[in-house]
Amino acid sequence: MNKKGNVLAIAIMFFLFAMISFVTGLQNPMGIIVKAQFGATNAMSQLGNLANFIAYAFMGLPAGFILKKYGYKVTALAAVAVGFIGVGISWLSGVAESFGVYLTGAFVSGFSMCMLNTVVNPMLNTLGGGGNRGNQLIQFGGSLNSLAATIVPVLVGYLIGDAASARISDANPALFIAMGIFALAFIIIAFSRIPEPELEAAKAAAAAGKKEEGTMASIKGALSHRNLVFGIIAIFLYVGIEVGIPNIANLFMTSPEVGISASVAGTVVGMYWLLMLCGRLLGGLIGGKVSSKAMMTAVSSLAILFLLIGMFLPETKVMFPAINSNLSFSMVEIPLGVVFFVLCGICTSVMWGSIFNLAVEGLGKYTSIASGLFMVMVCGGGVLPVIQGAVADAFNYIDSYWVLIVALVYILWFALFGSKVNKVEK
Repeated sequence: MNKKGNVLAIAIMFFLFAMISFVTGLQNPMGIIVKAQFGATNAMSQLGNLANFIAYAFMGLPAGFILKKYGYKVTALAAVAVGFIGVGISWLSGVAESFGVYLTGAFVSGFSMCMLNTVVNPMLNTLGGGGNRGNQLIQFGGSLNSLAATIVPVLVGYLIGDAASARISDANPALFIAMGIFALAFIIIAFSRIPEPELEAAKAAAAAGKKEEGTMASIKGALSHRNLVFGIIAIFLYVGIEVGIPNIANLFMTSPEVGISASVAGTVVGMYWLLMLCGRLLGGLIGGKVSSKAMMTAVSSLAILFLLIGMFLPETKVMFPAINSNLSFSMVEIPLGVVFFVLCGICTSVMWGSIFNLAVEGLGKYTSIASGLFMVMVCGGGVLPVIQGAVADAFNYIDSYWVLIVALVYILWFALFGSKVNKVEK
């Protein structure tokens, strides 16, 4: 593939990386909307998020098999088409004023996000030629992912305005933007030439008469590595932590007892994702010098500390920069504890890559099937926030963060002990 075509393919993957976060991030402010429009509890407000992420449990391995059989281009086109349909259903839920239709749209969108994740990570690695260059492209793609996540709560928070009277139709401009980008991406991908190393390798193997290992045998072989088993549990918990921290903070700030507007709360939550962007850029710079184990130990310990400080601080108010509903910029009062929740973004930013790196160490030929298993476990991003929301309903918003403390303790244990590679007989 020529250099010009390579640049175009990389740009496409970057845009798709951003779309994964944009569409996934919509479920955060949508939780505020469904609380207002349908009288949902805190737990129910996270069901859209659950529907979006639980799709990964169904689509993680199939997406890998589709990629293996049909290649990057076909898988990307299918993912973009499904994404357009999913966001379209979300828009229809506003027209129908139906909570059930909203959940359906979130679920269908989740299929698309899973397929896109399956495509963009290995595709960027391939376009970079693997190694450090491939990892660098993934880090830059991850930065765009974080940028989109920063924009979504701010944009939808502005569109919502008054949280108490919010409606799904208020988010229509954001939904239309997503559908427009999906439509444009489909056209560009359809007319672009994208390298297909997986298909070429499969053809070469078939021509040489080599027989591939069966699917179940591959899964069994991968799971014989203890670091992978503990690692996929860690990734399940990590995604729940990453999503749960800002989602519940958003609900807390817009609750009657705090009374912060949706636009201001969206800005505060946006800062969490902005810190993730900064952390990923920093992680890309120091990743070659600091081991994944050391990085994971440091950030998981710091995240536990930040959450504990945020939970036990007196309800002191501090000034924080925010965008108001009239798009003016000002300093507003927010609970000091929320500031420490937001600071956790710098910690969660590098966890995905570090956990993956530790979990696939020594897997060799089973690395690809491990990637599929990782996609399945992304569903934790939907499960943990629902559990956290239920705890918030039973007790209060602040106490719900104990769910994430327990999850972070496990991740710290994984970094220190669970990631040790065991020798497996070939």
